[in-house]
Amino acid sequence: MLIAVAAAAGIVGPPWPDRWSGVRVGVGVALVLAGAAVGVLAARALGTSLTPFPHPSQRASLVAHGPYDLVRHPIYLGGLLFLSGVSLLLSPWALVVTGALGVVWALKARVEEAFLREHYPQYADYCRRTRYRLVPFVY
Repeated sequence: MLIAVAAAAGIVGPPWPDRWSGVRVGVGVALVLAGAAVGVLAARALGTSLTPFPHPSQRASLVAHGPYDLVRHPIYLGGLLFLSGVSLLLSPWALVVTGALGVVWALKARVEEAFLREHYPQYADYCRRTRYRLVPFVY
């Protein structure tokens, strides 16, 4: 739902001021491309384990390779990069909503990790090896 709100805020919100527009557009496009790449790579690494729900499916296996070597929730990272880039291209209002979405996804990641710890005995070891949830070297 917040993804749709971010898109709507980008469309109906006020545009960015023209100052620094070349830099802003360049960074926005780079973030869109990086976010799409991270999201696709993470989804491909998950394969049949991919689910929109925080609880892993019964047929799922623990994925700890590819982008999952860097952060534990790279699909969320990809989504945040992508939406941040779109926000830089459209409106500051969209960037505010993207920030709120980041908070929601951080909370969802905590819930998801509780389920993953129950489902996979080796998840605690994976968390020790892969320290960051969403943003490398930050969180």
